[in-house]
Amino acid sequence: MTSPVDQWGIHPDHFWLRGERPAEQISYDDELKIWNVYGYAECAEILSNPKVFSSDMMRLDPIKLDEAIVEGDFSHTDPPQHRKLRGLVDHAFTPKLVARLESRVSTVIGELLDEIADRPRFDLMKDFAAPLPLVMISDLMGVPAADRALLRTWMDKMLDGGEEFESPEEQLAGQEELEQELSLLWEMRDYWRDLAVARRAKPQEDLISELVAAEIDGERLNDSQISNICNRLMVNGHLTTAMLIGNTILCLDAFPDQNDRARADRSLVPGLIEESMRFMSPICGVGRATNTDAKIGGTVIPKDQMLIAWTGAANRDERQFADPDTFDLERTPNAHLGLGRGIHFCVGRQLARMEGKAAINALLDRYPSITTDPDRPPTFLQVVDADGVDTLPVIASPA
Repeated sequence: MTSPVDQWGIHPDHFWLRGERPAEQISYDDELKIWNVYGYAECAEILSNPKVFSSDMMRLDPIKLDEAIVEGDFSHTDPPQHRKLRGLVDHAFTPKLVARLESRVSTVIGELLDEIADRPRFDLMKDFAAPLPLVMISDLMGVPAADRALLRTWMDKMLDGGEEFESPEEQLAGQEELEQELSLLWEMRDYWRDLAVARRAKPQEDLISELVAAEIDGERLNDSQISNICNRLMVNGHLTTAMLIGNTILCLDAFPDQNDRARADRSLVPGLIEESMRFMSPICGVGRATNTDAKIGGTVIPKDQMLIAWTGAANRDERQFADPDTFDLERTPNAHLGLGRGIHFCVGRQLARMEGKAAINALLDRYPSITTDPDRPPTFLQVVDADGVDTLPVIASPA
């Protein structure tokens, strides 16, 4: 078996999960007006060269949105603005904040597992993998415990809406759906703005207080920028880590020999996490726009074109990875693109790895056996730029 998802409902366009190769490393979709880039070297070059491959794709969008909806969102900016915004965010991730989360994660994990201790069957995503990063990112940002349910509702709505690439004509026709998505983003922005106002008046030991106070070259973030940064951190910090945990357990179930190795030697768990991010990259596609004519992999992509660097496919490129469809928790080297590359390298990578490692170790400790439920197969997110389980029913035997 080349892939653990051969018999399951993965996104139809994610051919790499089935062990398939692209016909070409770079191709153009005339209907969607998008260039698709699948090769490892090509994707790495795109992500590492913001001067040519811009993160500001809104300028090419046929639907002109209010720019306030992304103001401050460093994932949509290029240098020099990106450098200032990312610097402020990096500065806000103080060692003290990160250390507090590291000391808290085992407590949260224990509480979540205790809640399902008497249930031999449960949904790993719903009952554990999704709640864990939601609690952790909420704690980091200073969200009151009473508001966590609201945040979970937001995340569910975002996933329900999907995120398919559409032709310009389809985008223009889907105005009602777009307005619903924007309404959700504005609702989230209003929440973060109110929290920023409260923290400005009475700072606490949380990320929003740090963002309010952060300053570089005499500049501070305004409330709109803080709101969009919080939206970005919440979505990425929650969904990516949840998928990482679920994907890793799915891979251990699909490859019993790797499961046995991880259980026998816990020093292999960090490598297991890295291989999981390569084999089933939670974020599998990253958009860019060309600032100039660009030659990459022998193909010239004209100026002002949208492209997708398919990092999920790149992480299966046999030119970079030996036996790329083999899941090997001791793979070395493993310079995967699961957390990005270049100036947009995942800002929360330390937290994602920490939470993933702690979660997997706790599950292996608590359950000598944890397998997928043959009567209820897992389901996958039908989101075009994400590879991750949506539901993961399991049968678990406690120690």
